[in-house]
Amino acid sequence: MKTIGEDVLQTFLSSGWSNEPVRNHQIRSDPGYLVRDFSELVSCVAQLAFYNENHVLLYRGQDDDYCNTKGGINTTVLKPTIFRPKRGATLLYAIPDRFDRLLRAEKLLAREWREKGLEDPDRIIRQRILRWAILQHYQVCKTPLLDVSQSLRVAASFAALDAKQFGYLYVLAVPQLSGAITASAEAGLQIVRLSSICPPSARRPHFQEGYLVGEYPEIQTVEEKRNYEPYEIDFCRRLLAKFQLDLKGFRKDKDFTLLPRKALFPGEDDADLLAKVVNNIESELGPEQDRLTSGSLTQPPSSR
Repeated sequence: MKTIGEDVLQTFLSSGWSNEPVRNHQIRSDPGYLVRDFSELVSCVAQLAFYNENHVLLYRGQDDDYCNTKGGINTTVLKPTIFRPKRGATLLYAIPDRFDRLLRAEKLLAREWREKGLEDPDRIIRQRILRWAILQHYQVCKTPLLDVSQSLRVAASFAALDAKQFGYLYVLAVPQLSGAITASAEAGLQIVRLSSICPPSARRPHFQEGYLVGEYPEIQTVEEKRNYEPYEIDFCRRLLAKFQLDLKGFRKDKDFTLLPRKALFPGEDDADLLAKVVNNIESELGPEQDRLTSGSLTQPPSSR
């Protein structure tokens, strides 16, 4: 994907609003601008949107700022789940295993979708990116996609859910959105609007205002992944701003209501037929395992 820092950006750094043009690498290596409550966050994002009018802003909330360290400098990374390293495991073995599991999950999803009579099965069967989006959203397996939201409240809720003192909110700048799937050859991105591809009985995508972002053209195999350097498969290349959230202030802010866990993560919903489908797929796939460097196996935690 194209690095947004090649454009002229106006944004916040830890010192405040920068009156000078900022590059992407500066944002990634910066600790992030501290915001005290949700009202202040809204004001900051409004300023970002005004001064960066050529981009659409999407948001991602996390309980921590995960970084690579090189030369004593911490640099934020936002990798899709299928390319994230796991402590004790080697990606040399893990990535082929993860792609194999993803392929099996895709086949099961296409089969179950048709057998359960869910709407418009041909679209799911024909478009791989849609299968990936559903599998990622429901955390069935690791995929080359990253979860984001168009809702600041949802992203802030994710950041605050398990964090104690501080959470992190990332603002990604993407091309103009159009329809269920937006593909930009210029930016090297595709964006899927989750609410447009899930059946009407699936309500959680509407609570979340969820989107999935991925490479364009998509990386479909391990062999295709070898055509990319590790730094190229990192959605921080689209990072416009990084905010450090003072959660004590957020939780006191009358304008901010933390969304409950059941609205943010897959759970029991009798009306959601798709949730029952993915439960069947998970049961048939069995536990996910990454090979350790020692050759043994370990089950990684679920992640979004």
